[in-house]
Amino acid sequence: MHADGNSFYASCEQIYRPDLRGKPVAVLSNNDGIIIALNKEAKAFGVKRGDPFFKVESLCRQHDIAVFSSNYTLYADISKRIASIYLEYAPDIEEYSIDESFFFFYGGNRSVEEFHDLGMERKKRN
Repeated sequence: MHADGNSFYASCEQIYRPDLRGKPVAVLSNNDGIIIALNKEAKAFGVKRGDPFFKVESLCRQHDIAVFSSNYTLYADISKRIASIYLEYAPDIEEYSIDESFFFFYGGNRSVEEFHDLGMERKKRN
């Protein structure tokens, strides 16, 4: 089973800023030059990953897009916390990247419905 954090960096920023949930959020690269992550609300205004910030800065201001410098310490911490939750559902996981993991289940025959239910339960937990 595969798990992928949706708009992971932007979602991490929203954890400590619940006032931004449902609002547009973008995250910049180390030197604040490039948009490296954004949520669907920010994408709706035409901002794209890879955009140089200086080219979309006025658009971000116009649409009140919350813009953050990247915080890899925060993202790594949240990733580790999520991985500990994943281990409650599967005996083995592989952390593929900071926001992606694979769950491994050994033995037994599980139906597609069981995996679907497991995925939905995990999604609600995060």
